[in-house]
Amino acid sequence: MLQKLNKRLEKGMPLITPVSVVIGVTFAAYLKDFSFMIPWIFAFMTFAGSLNSNFKSLQQVIAHPLPLLIALFTLHLLMPLWAWGIGHVVFPGDMYTITGLILGMVIPTGITSVLWVSIYRGHIALTLSLILIDTLLSPFIVPFTMSLLIGQRVEMDVIGMMGGLFGMVVIPSLIGMFLNQASRGKVKDVLAPHLAPFSKLSLSVVVMINGAVVAPYLRMIDLKLVIIAFIVFIIAFTGYLFTFLLGTLLKQDKETIVALTFTGGMRNISAGAVLAISYFPAAVAVPVVIGMLFQQILASIYGVFISKFYSLQEKRKQQAA
Repeated sequence: MLQKLNKRLEKGMPLITPVSVVIGVTFAAYLKDFSFMIPWIFAFMTFAGSLNSNFKSLQQVIAHPLPLLIALFTLHLLMPLWAWGIGHVVFPGDMYTITGLILGMVIPTGITSVLWVSIYRGHIALTLSLILIDTLLSPFIVPFTMSLLIGQRVEMDVIGMMGGLFGMVVIPSLIGMFLNQASRGKVKDVLAPHLAPFSKLSLSVVVMINGAVVAPYLRMIDLKLVIIAFIVFIIAFTGYLFTFLLGTLLKQDKETIVALTFTGGMRNISAGAVLAISYFPAAVAVPVVIGMLFQQILASIYGVFISKFYSLQEKRKQQAA
């Protein structure tokens, strides 16, 4: 029953997050008081996702580091600078919106990228290793990048941000990986399938509560909010595109490019929303929460694009032969 539920939730992922945002905004009065639960729910999600990883998978990535370097370059240099540039052009002087755009791009890659990489038969070991390395680096990279690009112009709790990332992401990941390693993979087969549907439902709950917290900023649909939504969509769209193009230009194989596209495009956006709400002025969270509306939908669009791209390549090879 749990496996059937998990498969249905997987199919519904493109709709789960946008619907959850709408529910959170609609029932904000009832949900906003549960914001204290978010770090704990998120820690559970990270733990459940990390049960599929182990420390051995790192060896292969370290031995062939180019895909890792492509992903980290896109995630933490190219995309934050891209968001910074677009933010200053479209929203000059609006540091809260600019900060939100940068935060949405500097947070670590999304754990749910594993789901999409597995659906489109990408490099699972590479994906899990990228998530692990990016997750472990995030308490240092995120505050450093935010301080570098924003400086003292927006109040932020750097120490609190680092602690939040350790508690929500790093420690649960290490515990899950240790259990997988110690049990020689048994925990992955026994526990992970049972936790998977609850992890996806937890994602929905986190998105709802985050939506409730920033509801006052999302209820007033004016021109500025529409422009923010459009810019967030463009930036998120290019995240997938840039990693796909880099992987293709550097002549990586199909499995690696699939892994790069989803890990480079997706973000742990729920963690980003938690950080924005917890350690920044509330207005900073608006672009991050809006990003939740598009992430899974964009992943499904790029999945179709990748499938058609490689099927066309295969047809050309057959015609040439």
